[in-house]
Amino acid sequence: MTPTEMAGRIVRYGELQPCRTAFIDAHTPGSDQKENFTIIGGGVSESADQHVHINEAHGFNIGAAGQPPKCRNSLHSHRTAEVFFVLKGRWRFFWGRWGTAGEVVLEEGDIINIPTGIFRGFENIGTDYGMIMAVLGGDDAGGGVIWAPQVIEDARDHGLVLGENGKLYDSKKGQSLPEGVGPMPLLTEAELTQFPELAALDVVPGHVARYWDLMALAQKEPAKVIGAEARLKDRPGFEVELLTRGSIPGEMHSHDRHTVLMGMRGHWRFAWDGGETTLAPGDTLSVPPGLAHSLAPAMTGEASLYRVKATEDPAGPTWRG
Repeated sequence: MTPTEMAGRIVRYGELQPCRTAFIDAHTPGSDQKENFTIIGGGVSESADQHVHINEAHGFNIGAAGQPPKCRNSLHSHRTAEVFFVLKGRWRFFWGRWGTAGEVVLEEGDIINIPTGIFRGFENIGTDYGMIMAVLGGDDAGGGVIWAPQVIEDARDHGLVLGENGKLYDSKKGQSLPEGVGPMPLLTEAELTQFPELAALDVVPGHVARYWDLMALAQKEPAKVIGAEARLKDRPGFEVELLTRGSIPGEMHSHDRHTVLMGMRGHWRFAWDGGETTLAPGDTLSVPPGLAHSLAPAMTGEASLYRVKATEDPAGPTWRG
């Protein structure tokens, strides 16, 4: 693989292209300043304006959300895994039909694997623009977002209509539903009973891992964050590890499935037979199956990155075995 070919597998943080119309709440006050990024795979964006950086199927999607202070992402649900780690800022994650069943605050480096089948939202409660990086289960990320009914109703009041085809139409731009396409139906009260109201005690212990705990566990080997035998037990179709200085030997190694490296802190030197490059915080690198490579911190100081590896497990509901 040439350096030019490898450059096509790296998405630099400073080159991320945002979409400000990705979802139905793009005009709703309180949510209208958020930016959505699709890094690997199409994610769950509802807008044709969304730029996809790397289209190659990995078995999972990588994305990100950037928001200024006090901006929130509205209540929604997923059929496959939705994992976030905080790259920048301080974030509040909340869940339940009205977002009042429970909540948790995450700091930089903390990670959450939100259970499937519950309504969830998040907001930047820091003092500056914040960024959270996301991993979504499945090549199609579960087929899209399921919105709480009030989100669809609020969006309609501000000019956005979601079609039953999963696409957005903006009446402020003169758009309307195509002939033969109806609006996305609201969930009925009977359907809403299928979305549990989990308390914080049901979510935080088994679905949240704190950065500095993981850093301690990663001193001599990768800290297993999400997986069948990991700190957060789940089998979402991928595994997540945290690496720091001393986690892995310096020699070449390879993986038989797609692997993605996501810089958290410090700079990392990635080398392969065709060259080498450096990853900075927020950078994302897609390592193809079978490529021999080495990975090591490029300088002194704090160094950490999240590594996501595809598994043979199918994407689906949160594993509770």
